[in-house]
Amino acid sequence: MAEPGAVWLQMGTIGIAGTERCAELARHAELGFVDAPVLGTKQPAEAGELVVLASGPDNGRELLEPIFDAVGKRTIWAGEAGAGTLLKLVVNSWIVTVVEGVAEMIALAEAIGVDPTLAFDAVSGGPLDLPYMQTKGRSMIAREFAPSFRLALAAKDADLVIQAASFADLDLPMLEAIAKRFAEAAREHGDKDLSAVYLASSASTD
Repeated sequence: MAEPGAVWLQMGTIGIAGTERCAELARHAELGFVDAPVLGTKQPAEAGELVVLASGPDNGRELLEPIFDAVGKRTIWAGEAGAGTLLKLVVNSWIVTVVEGVAEMIALAEAIGVDPTLAFDAVSGGPLDLPYMQTKGRSMIAREFAPSFRLALAAKDADLVIQAASFADLDLPMLEAIAKRFAEAAREHGDKDLSAVYLASSASTD
């Protein structure tokens, strides 16, 4: 059992309700609470190149700095405990949007007889280009879905984004549709990389 005054460091992606529950338990146990989910997948985690989205009391920064330096290349302090989770949810909304957008672009190209690699060449180096889009798109085209970040976990994260929108009484129909598509794809392909969400779009065009 942790001694009163110790710091509870939470680094998972557990959403608003989960983070609030952890903060409540920390208060009851008289523990400091630092919420610090990370950005990055398997390879940057192994290389210690994650981005840490930290939030919590200022007096926890010096104590936790060695941990954050070991796992991450950069730490962003977002504010009071819980702000790190909010920032992670916002970024995750963009990640799933990019991946689903790429999946549907490739599915459309293949369905109407366009070589999808030409679409990537068309935007390469311009303002519409993204390294992440290129990486995940090339994986989809090659049908290579070795897991860097499992689709099942991405589907969970997409659902947490929708829960956050509900907390804010916000209507986000595009993200709701994306979360539904991720959930559908994860039922069959959950152990593959999140880029395997493409298989759901591809199946609908066959």
